[in-house]
Parts: sequence; C-alpha cells; structure tokens
Amino acid sequence: MFKLLRIITLTLSLALLASYLLWSETRPVGHYLSDLRSQVVLDEGQPGEHGNLLGIQPELFAGDYQSRERLELKFVAYLEKARGEGLLNDKTVVVLPEHVGTWLVASGEKAEVYRAATLDEAMTWMAASNPLRLGLAWFAAHGEDRLADALLRMKAKRMAKDYQELFGGLAKRFGVTLVAGSIVLPEPRVENGQLRVGKGPLYNASLVFGVDGTPLGQPQRKVFPIRDEQPFTAAAPASDLQTVDTPAGRLGVLICADSWYPAGYAELMRQGAQLLAVPAFLSGNGHWQRPWGGYNGAPAPADVSLRPGELSEGEAWQRLALAGRLPDSGARAGITVFMRGQLWDLGSDGQSLVATPQHYRLADDGPGARLVNLWL
Repeated sequence: MFKLLRIITLTLSLALLASYLLWSETRPVGHYLSDLRSQVVLDEGQPGEHGNLLGIQPELFAGDYQSRERLELKFVAYLEKARGEGLLNDKTVVVLPEHVGTWLVASGEKAEVYRAATLDEAMTWMAASNPLRLGLAWFAAHGEDRLADALLRMKAKRMAKDYQELFGGLAKRFGVTLVAGSIVLPEPRVENGQLRVGKGPLYNASLVFGVDGTPLGQPQRKVFPIRDEQPFTAAAPASDLQTVDTPAGRLGVLICADSWYPAGYAELMRQGAQLLAVPAFLSGNGHWQRPWGGYNGAPAPADVSLRPGELSEGEAWQRLALAGRLPDSGARAGITVFMRGQLWDLGSDGQSLVATPQHYRLADDGPGARLVNLWL
C-alpha cells in the first residue's frame, strides 16, 4: 500500500513539474491594439540649414513591450508623422525618453506579465516563468535589489540586441541621428559596431545612433542614479561623459537627473558640446504639480540653496535642470524629453521642453504621444 502511495505521489509530482516546465516555456502572443497617433505640440524657430532637435514624447503601455516588433510599430508611426510634418532631414537629431529601452526586459513574456496591475506582480510572473535563467542570473547579481538585478541580467544580451536593432534601424530607415533614450544593462560597451554586455554592475545608459544606424561613441552611463535606481544600478563618474559628432553639431547626453548637476555641464563644455539632449522619466501621475522632493536620494549640488517643497516638481525642472543651466553650458540648444503612458503602476508625468541660452518653451500637457521640435 505504502509503495503504491509513493508511486502515485511521485507520478503526480512529475506530472506537476512537467506541466510547470511546459507552462514556463510557452509564450503565446495575443492581439493588442495600441494608439499610433501623435501630434506636433511645439515647433520652435524657423526651418533652415542647421537641422533640428526633435523630441518624441511617446505614450507607452506594458503591452507595447510584448515584442520588439510591436514597439517598433509605435516609433515608426511617430517618425512617419514627423516626416509628414516636414520635421525630418539629414541634420535632425531625434531624442527619446529615459528607460525607453529598459522595458524590453518584458519582451517575449507570458500574457500575465502585461496584464499585471503592479510592477512587482509583473516581476513575480517573469521570475516564475524563467526559473532556470533567473537562478543563474541571481548568483551573478550585484545590486541590493537582487530580483530586479537578476531579471535585467538574465535578459541583457537579448535586450541589447533588440535595442540596437530597433533604434539603430529607425535611425537608418529615417536618415536621422537618434538618441535612443536609455536602457539598463550590465557594463554596456560598443565593440566593432555592436552593443555588448559584460558581467559587472548594471548601468542606466544611453546610446546615440548615426544616420547609417551604427553607434556613435560608447554608451553614456548615468552619473547620478535616483533613489529608485540605486538598489540595482551603479553610478558612473562625471569624467565618463562624452560628446559625439553629429551633422547638426557636437552632441552631449545627460540622462535625467544628470541634467541637475553642474559637473556634467562643465565636462561637456570642456569637450565643446554644442547641443544637449536629456532623456527623462518622471514616475507618478500628477507628479509635475506636487511639491519638489529634492534630489531623490542623490546629493544636492553646491550651487543650489533651495529646499524641498519650495517649488513644485515642474518649477524645479525648469529652474534647476537643463532650462536653467543651459545658458552657462556653452551649448547653443538643448531638449528634455519625458516618457508618458502607464507602465503597470508606475504612472508618468513631465512636460518636455526645448531651450536656447535666451529662452525655453514647455510642451503643453495632454493625452497621447507628442512631438516637440526646435529648429537650430
């Protein structure tokens, strides 16, 4: 009798294990409808021979990241709209928001990931459906947030490939220079024209693609990770900031919070930056109007005496980041581009802006994807 019970228990256990393994390897692709429309909400200056800075403020949702091809549909539609409005030429520099590549970590996952109400729930589903890969990545994780580190690490090679194929492909297809927002990868680097990953700490990094679709320079790593990023990403030194030559001028990239600190502007000024691009992401619906909370876990720069709460978040972005610092940067123009939409429970906010040393303009807020343009 006991022998029979053991056989039945073992059989059931094996059946359950087989069912779980089959479930974890199945990746059904469902139908998904997404709004591909966009509108030009800011067009500053007059068209000329010097090119333009074009910010794409997308409206993105978890389902947009089911595959690289699905995400590509959105950005192709946005760029086709820009082309139809006469905003693309061989000297156009297109700028995308921060973390636009990071969420490629969710590509190719189970439907439960995209239906999850919270990011924590989505991560739990990802972990459950990738047990072996996650286990290997877990032992290699560096950050305090081991789960976030391991999930990003286990997908890193595929993410890097998708990121380059998508955004490098868009740059080549539309004949523009493209600042591809940012992506979190372990020790990202460019070797022989290809984006590669290493085994060290994760960095939030941005890569610029030229008009032929190839990377310009090395990935620009974020210098001042915010509080939410610090448990799983490392900080790069300001001396790693770099400029790249584009048809519109010498370009420097400051990822989100890096645009709040004078050290970055000083380094890019030393390298002769003429244009500045700031890919940004601000989580939390309605955050723009709330009291400014300070430097979000990073040290305040020595030249700022304002205290948290003295300004709204939006006012702080205008006074203390690119719009307020550009006049002293040596650059002749800059742009800040936010991501909008609803990725799980993160929410989003922020009004993209264009700036010159003389003035700046905010894009009007509102639903849908928005194009923000500055003629140089």
